[in-house]
Amino acid sequence: MRRSTDGRSWIFVHPRCARERAEDLEEVQMMIEAGEADVALDELRWLLSGCADFIAAHVLLGNLARDANDIPLARGHYGAGYQLGLQTLRRAKMPKPFLYSQLANQSFFEAGRGLVWALEKMGKPQMAEEVMSTLIELDPADPLQLRTLLDELRSGGAPIVDLMPKFPPQ
Repeated sequence: MRRSTDGRSWIFVHPRCARERAEDLEEVQMMIEAGEADVALDELRWLLSGCADFIAAHVLLGNLARDANDIPLARGHYGAGYQLGLQTLRRAKMPKPFLYSQLANQSFFEAGRGLVWALEKMGKPQMAEEVMSTLIELDPADPLQLRTLLDELRSGGAPIVDLMPKFPPQ
């Protein structure tokens, strides 16, 4: 971890193996966009075989599993990416603020968002709340709208309507 250039927040310093594979990850993203999920899956597995700490690769694998409706596998990949980042943060004594707006931090937050989604889908709302709380504690602006995500998952996407203004006070 290191301070941001303006000194106002903290940033992950990803392992060398992840930095060296960043260009490969861009190619994987293009494969996914082109509908070549199987090829992308193989490439991501290969990338992780040489760099198990590659959070962004775990996020993409989680996304592919989510898109294939394999929620347990998605949870596994999102959880792996989230735990890798959380271990680093804990070793650094949870420095704050730790912001999503910093490019090097985004894959960690995206892994956390995916994990919140998967845990909620698997009927583990307390665990989903824990992850959400940790992410919001790190970046209180909640740029990934985690509270909204949980509300939508729990309400089935139905709008939440405030009925109180319709009833006069007694």
